[in-house]
Amino acid sequence: MLKLLIVSVFMIMSSTFTQTPMNTYAQFEVPAYAKWGALAMKETHFKYPNAKIIDYLYEGSEFKEQTTIAKFKLWLKEEDKEFGVLVRIEFTTESEEVVHIEFQETTQ
Repeated sequence: MLKLLIVSVFMIMSSTFTQTPMNTYAQFEVPAYAKWGALAMKETHFKYPNAKIIDYLYEGSEFKEQTTIAKFKLWLKEEDKEFGVLVRIEFTTESEEVVHIEFQETTQ
């Protein structure tokens, strides 16, 4: 009897899952700043090779005439010390060529 119940439940579940179209699941869009966030983490890791990045925050973008500055705050841990690093990536808006990357350590 138990075996029959298990098989019945499995059949009901299988038919339910196979009838659900794949396109009904939520699709996630990659944010525009993701490219710059990856670069911020890569360059921060290069600048602080012994530190581990434990948190990441996108703080928005600042638009100038021909350039954009993507702003991030990363929280790092190195041995028993934790600190923040503000990363500002300036790039030409049209070509997305990096102009300058600035790092500033912070305690908050």
